[in-house]
Amino acid sequence: MEYHFDQVIDRKETDCIKWDAAGPDVLPMWIADMDFKAAPVIQEALEKRVAHGVFGYTQTPQRFYEAIIGWWEKRHSFILHADWLIPVTGVIPALSAIIRALTAPGDKILLQPPVYNHFFVTIDLCERQAMQNNLRLIEGKYELDFDDLEKKAADPAVKLLLLSNPHNPVGRVWTQEELLRIAEICLRHGVIVVSDEIHSDLVYKPNSHIPFASLGHDHALGSITVSSPTKTFNIAGLQAAYIFSENETFRKRVHRILEIQEMALLNPFAIEALVAAYQHGEGWLESLKSYLEANFTYLKDFCSTNLQHVGVLPLQATYLVWLDCCSVISSSAGFAERLLREHRLWVSPGTLYGDAGEGFLRINIACPRSLLEDGLVRLELALRR
Repeated sequence: MEYHFDQVIDRKETDCIKWDAAGPDVLPMWIADMDFKAAPVIQEALEKRVAHGVFGYTQTPQRFYEAIIGWWEKRHSFILHADWLIPVTGVIPALSAIIRALTAPGDKILLQPPVYNHFFVTIDLCERQAMQNNLRLIEGKYELDFDDLEKKAADPAVKLLLLSNPHNPVGRVWTQEELLRIAEICLRHGVIVVSDEIHSDLVYKPNSHIPFASLGHDHALGSITVSSPTKTFNIAGLQAAYIFSENETFRKRVHRILEIQEMALLNPFAIEALVAAYQHGEGWLESLKSYLEANFTYLKDFCSTNLQHVGVLPLQATYLVWLDCCSVISSSAGFAERLLREHRLWVSPGTLYGDAGEGFLRINIACPRSLLEDGLVRLELALRR
């Protein structure tokens, strides 16, 4: 089946955060939200549910769990069990519940910046402390700093590591060897690993996603994973996510927090969308990934020709490109603000993801090629000034 990713869809005045918060003439390439229609199988499933006409309180059916189990086995060769799974309204609510369930106020939580900005926000809102184990940029590739991780994990106040797997925003897919070293350090020091695997389906060959929970029984018992089809299938507004862990104690404690916060029940559309995506959306996803890879190639070629001083970090996963502008800008935040004000292009400054992101920009390429071309021309004009 052919999918029309080149189609430009007018999203203004649909109450979407990406476009309606931007203002007139702004091209938004910041938030992790694709400008493509959802897979037809998802639209059809939602239309069928709407036609029923009754939208009362909804229990989570067995087919929800079966769809997740089938997807992870097929896509990632990982066997889940239904009783390991906990439905939740989103990855951020899931992370909040996990932090509250498994740590106490004042405890320290390890991060690996530059990293997803909501990790910082959630830790702060939960009244915990962020401890940074910065990634190292070595010859154009981000690497983990294992010596620093060992040192910081040894602090008795450190209780969790929030792992971005694959990593947002630098686009790294962690190898089995890298994940095992993380796992061994954390196991040695009693640090629980919380693996955010929301981008696990947006991995490009020859890379492959390694679920943290697949590293072995001891590491599975010392970890808890959060994931969702929302980034993969562009259905974030439907709020469908899930948590899984082999550790029964973790599950019970997290589920209790979700009950307290009234986040344990999904809406009927979230359920139908997840089941349709995971059971019938694989063809659409493969076509999407091919289009995103072509967009990334276009961006690399454009920068090579027109922005030689901008480094394009390898994109092993996600649709969020990490641009190294250290040699041409002095402040990520200042430049991003000027880019928005003078050229009406909205991208994310690197410092949004921690001080380690200074000099970088994050740009979302999950859009029709014509919009990507427009955005890159605006970026070129700003940088040439």
